[in-house]
Amino acid sequence: MTTGTLYLIPVTLGDDAIGKTLPIDTMAVAQKLDTFVVENEKTARRFLGAIKTAKPVRELTLLTLNEHTKADELPVLIAPLMAGKDVGLLSEAGCPAVADPGAQLVALAHRHQVRVVPLVGPSSLLLALMASGLEGQRFTFLGYLPSEKAARVQRLKEIEQASRERNETQIFIETPYRNRHLLEDLVATCQPATRLCVACDLTLGSETVVSQPVKQWKAGPLPNLDKRPTVFLLLA
Repeated sequence: MTTGTLYLIPVTLGDDAIGKTLPIDTMAVAQKLDTFVVENEKTARRFLGAIKTAKPVRELTLLTLNEHTKADELPVLIAPLMAGKDVGLLSEAGCPAVADPGAQLVALAHRHQVRVVPLVGPSSLLLALMASGLEGQRFTFLGYLPSEKAARVQRLKEIEQASRERNETQIFIETPYRNRHLLEDLVATCQPATRLCVACDLTLGSETVVSQPVKQWKAGPLPNLDKRPTVFLLLA
């Protein structure tokens, strides 16, 4: 039996001009597909409409895979691939399967010997690391930190210590409405010489990347990060 191909299609990181962040070849693959597994149907439809898929968006098949998807629902998602249909995997923004529930489908595809093809596009994590000036040979992505303040502060101390011991950049993210709290805790908790990079709104017109020692962060007013997608990077 010949299976389809699972294409991992990056999505723009915001309402930016698609042609500036997605290669023509990536869009060409996405345009010809009619079946997608998506994290968020609303944002997926907006993205697919913007790239002008061959079929009208209303005629596309969209299957949802998000943090609420149960393991016993995954066979439904892989069924089109097993039937020989090519499928596109879309995250809400950025690269699918990176800090994204789509990794479950990719793992299942490999177990069924389905061809998996990653396509080129924006990754906020790598863009932030590139722009940070921090250690690019050794780095760890930690995902989200604890939401409760005391636990978050304790985790930051552990992260800083790990970075110092390994000479390793630590990368993490936060829900946009908690960005300010995380930045305040970083500045209050970390050592003055620890280097901290804050990368906001990457690829957008409002993009801001500031990378400097904590002592310099303490000296000036903190930026407004409210509702802005942000990547934090630390090197002790």
